[in-house]
Amino acid sequence: MNEQPNTFDPASLASDYLGEAATLLAHDDPFPGGAVVPPIYQTSLFTFANYADMADTFAGRRKQPIYSRGDNPTVMEFEARVAALEGAEAARGFSSGMAAISATVLAFVGAGERMVAVRNCYGDAYRLFERLFPRLHIKVDYVDGADPDAVAAALPGAKLLYLESPTSMMFELQDLEHLTRLAKEQGIVTTIDNSWATPVFQKPISHGVDLVLHSASKYLSGHSDTVAGVVAGSAAHIKHINEQTYSQLGGKLSPFEGWLLLRGLRTLPLRLPHHMKSGLVIAERLKAHGKVERVNHPAYSNHPGKKTLAGYAGLFSFEVTEDVDIPAFVDALKYFRIGVSWGGHESLVVPAKASLEQTPGINSMARFGVSPRTIRFNVGLENVEDLWADIAQAFDKSKK
Repeated sequence: MNEQPNTFDPASLASDYLGEAATLLAHDDPFPGGAVVPPIYQTSLFTFANYADMADTFAGRRKQPIYSRGDNPTVMEFEARVAALEGAEAARGFSSGMAAISATVLAFVGAGERMVAVRNCYGDAYRLFERLFPRLHIKVDYVDGADPDAVAAALPGAKLLYLESPTSMMFELQDLEHLTRLAKEQGIVTTIDNSWATPVFQKPISHGVDLVLHSASKYLSGHSDTVAGVVAGSAAHIKHINEQTYSQLGGKLSPFEGWLLLRGLRTLPLRLPHHMKSGLVIAERLKAHGKVERVNHPAYSNHPGKKTLAGYAGLFSFEVTEDVDIPAFVDALKYFRIGVSWGGHESLVVPAKASLEQTPGINSMARFGVSPRTIRFNVGLENVEDLWADIAQAFDKSKK
């Protein structure tokens, strides 16, 4: 049975985490024609009134969208909202989270250079680092981000530090202020995947991080109908990404998906507290369950990295005892659908053992000690008592 300490006050579940994000996302100046919702500029290109306008725009003396692989007004509205939420100067939207990750990292790390990444980072980011980067002669060293001494030892000579707090599957935390200070002392660019906490629950830039990445498909969208990514940071860093990789790699965000993301952002401060409250109820009950050995949730962490979190998302994992038949448990669930991704309205389950089969031979979970008895839950917006009843009956049906 899990012996982890309870380090949060259940009374705090009623706390209001809306903050300034609610007004920022709900209030707009009127759009053309007095519309309260921005238009979708579903166009591939933008024309010019005359030769001088084109020449001045191409030379940077005049601002106007040219081609939607570069700028599009609908996408620009989404980028502006994310930048404001993160406290950044600028942002750039992408067609997927992986497009954002690859364009950002490759803008700052080149052939013959090295980067440092936290262990148990997002699986597809890890596969990018392990499959493509060796062919580009880019070396990636993985560290326990919870150990600042290990990070400090790995940093000398690196070009970029890649963080994810909490990490995927294990939900390990990092002390962002400490690690970014170490990186800045050596002129190393820092990036973080902030998809789990979102800027409502964590603002990495205020703690020294240079660039903040999101799989916008997750909580920023919130509806499981959009695949997108975004990176936010200083105007200089976003300009560097634009010039080095963005247009050349071509991972642009479409106007319609930009519009869907703007729709999703409006309810982000309302959805996240619900995910948090339900997630903590489920985590607490799992922690007390006789078939659960450990719950991997930042609420139970005493790591200094916890201080940058204003709240918790509804995604976490737990490890079951040997007498639980994991396939039977997963198949018995009714409200938790079996599927990847997270952050939408629906609850989801991913068993680590099945995930290990995705890329045999280079899997980070096996390499960095993720137990095959680990199960990940995305707690959605359903009634929490219905979800717990579902889990309880699945345990009953999973006895070996």
